[in-house]
Amino acid sequence: MKLQKTGSMLFEFLKYLQPTHYFSLLKRNGESVFPVFKALPEALQAQLEPDGHYTSALARDYDLSWQALHKGYIGDTATIVQIASLPVVDNYVFIRKYFSPFWVLYVLLYRLLSFKSPLRELSAYFKTRGVQRSAYLNTPFKYPEWDTFESTLVASAPKVSVIIPTLNRYAYLKDVLRDLEQQDYTHFEVLVVDQSTPFQAAFYEGYDLDLDVVYQEEQALWLARNTAIRRSTGDYLLLFDDDSRVSSDWIRNHLKCIDFFKASLSSGVSISKVGAKVPEHYAFFRVSDQLDTGNVLIKKSVFKTLGLFDRQFEQQRMGDGEYGLRAYLHGFLNVSNPYAKRLHLKVNSGGLRTMGSWDAFRTKHWLSPRPIPSVLYLFRGYYGNAAAKRALWRTIPLSIMPYQFKTHKGLQIIGVFVSLFLIPLVLYQVFKSWRLSSEKLKTGARIERLGD
Repeated sequence: MKLQKTGSMLFEFLKYLQPTHYFSLLKRNGESVFPVFKALPEALQAQLEPDGHYTSALARDYDLSWQALHKGYIGDTATIVQIASLPVVDNYVFIRKYFSPFWVLYVLLYRLLSFKSPLRELSAYFKTRGVQRSAYLNTPFKYPEWDTFESTLVASAPKVSVIIPTLNRYAYLKDVLRDLEQQDYTHFEVLVVDQSTPFQAAFYEGYDLDLDVVYQEEQALWLARNTAIRRSTGDYLLLFDDDSRVSSDWIRNHLKCIDFFKASLSSGVSISKVGAKVPEHYAFFRVSDQLDTGNVLIKKSVFKTLGLFDRQFEQQRMGDGEYGLRAYLHGFLNVSNPYAKRLHLKVNSGGLRTMGSWDAFRTKHWLSPRPIPSVLYLFRGYYGNAAAKRALWRTIPLSIMPYQFKTHKGLQIIGVFVSLFLIPLVLYQVFKSWRLSSEKLKTGARIERLGD
């Protein structure tokens, strides 16, 4: 069997559906994130469901490994290193299990337009019509010890540095600071890098917090976070947004997660409405495939190893995604933590909305690049040009529709057809973004070391 050495996609068709996913890359030590099924504890193996639709035993094992990781397995079991290619029909089985029929059809059309054998593709597509969508998210792995876990890390009271960049959001920042005053874990400092105009120094008077406020004249998000990281005195850095609300156990639950899993990062979850349900794939502990600088606790030692945020993302998007990927590739464990929740208000003014675009794929102006060049800088730099192009095919047509319609399947389909009429304009936007990302790649990363 042919072995792919540059990535860790268990199933080849993921390159069409998740071409720029963290887990599609091997870590620097050559390992993937997917556990060897037969090496898992028997109690966990029993919670996985073998699928008889696969034609090869290897595909069944790969599927079980995929299930284990996405149901929340976090451990030190041996991982799959060498990944073999699988029959086409098994790839169709896989995507039918874990993706909607729309995306299955998308893969079929993509492969037919890529001059794959029509007979083989159509045969595999129709043979797998009986495969049902998996409900694996309904039965995630449980960690019953969490409820009674007495964290020695929390008990030792390490200093936490809460980092908040802010821009013209004093009305919301007031509630942020009040929530921090109510934390039941008290050994922390708060570093605010204020870029507001006009700067209101008097606003910060009267808070019962260890508060360090820096006024930064330049409106630059990643510079602000890097500045605060340099000034921090804690061993743990908790990155936060200025339009968020949290409960009193927020800091404690982040530290407890770090201790419970012996992790280096605890990625909290976000909801946008009071009382809203946490999305299914964020409702349980799992290895995180994202990093949100509005709600993540990171050991300071991670920054000492990896350096600070890449300022190539200034005024643009995905600086946090790049850092999360950097941490993943270096082997730092990042755990998605459902107990460290925040309410993200996503207010319509201030913050990144003032500095640049809040959406990575939807342009503010007809002649603006699509996607934002920093997106392609990330995709091309880490995954290569071929994967970046597949990501464009995956995202650009759907970005035609407004953001608020992105979860509406009918409007997504309309977006695909509308994009056909806008092909000349969209091509101009994409080529412009590709050219600007090439300039970024040529310049290289702007990553400073913590000690510099």
